[in-house]
Amino acid sequence: MPTVALSRGPVEYTVLEGSPEAAPIVLLHEGLGCIAMWRRFPARLAAATGRRTLVFSRHGHGSSGPAPQERTPRSLHEEAHEVLPELLGRTGIHRPVLVGHSEGASIALLHAAAHPVEAVVAIAPHLFAEEQTLRGVAAARTAHDSGPLAKELAFYHQDPHTVFRRWSGLWLSEAFRGWDIEDDLAGVTAPVLLVQGERDPYGTTAHLDAAERGLGGPVQRLELAGCGHTPHLERTDEVIDAVGTFLTSRTGGSADPADDLAEDPAEQP
Repeated sequence: MPTVALSRGPVEYTVLEGSPEAAPIVLLHEGLGCIAMWRRFPARLAAATGRRTLVFSRHGHGSSGPAPQERTPRSLHEEAHEVLPELLGRTGIHRPVLVGHSEGASIALLHAAAHPVEAVVAIAPHLFAEEQTLRGVAAARTAHDSGPLAKELAFYHQDPHTVFRRWSGLWLSEAFRGWDIEDDLAGVTAPVLLVQGERDPYGTTAHLDAAERGLGGPVQRLELAGCGHTPHLERTDEVIDAVGTFLTSRTGGSADPADDLAEDPAEQP
């Protein structure tokens, strides 16, 4: 898989082709995620929307270069305001549609608060350190320490132990209990689609309520009964249909071709 060189090190990426006239989609994965953990969702989303789609693994995840530092309560802000803008610049993307899951949804909203985007799809977003989220992370730590989760992560990451340690260590730290990005939301004026599974062990619809109160632009929400933390995998058809309708109704489905995705990131300045 190709990589693009960033100041913090290389990241793996893949591009799914689509219309050069529509704003490209950029997928932002969860805290334990990477390209491969999206499974077939990127290909199905690209095919359904007709948009070019960029998928990448954050530093330390998948086969990307190692993360250069430990995670802190500012890490998601750094991903949104430093790493993602550099990646978009290197790949020639302007005003993308950001589709983020979990931590990736938080990064998408933070980025959209300060940078131009066409739209945001926030799947199971985290806006604050909710007690249910912390209980879910603690349960994941137990599953990891007992073996099953550790074995699963080993299929997807070059350094699965560090990925899990840094993720769980941050979320369960005392310093992270005060983490809250609600004050950043007013800067998001692009359309936002919020997606939440009602049986998500990592969060409740309180995040969607807070987003609706705080976002500065139009908001739609999709709540899925009987669905857990990964609506895009558990209820793929419903999520893709909702995203397609949202993009058609809110963005008009087109963008300047010059703002689209470059063929070769290495050729970009």
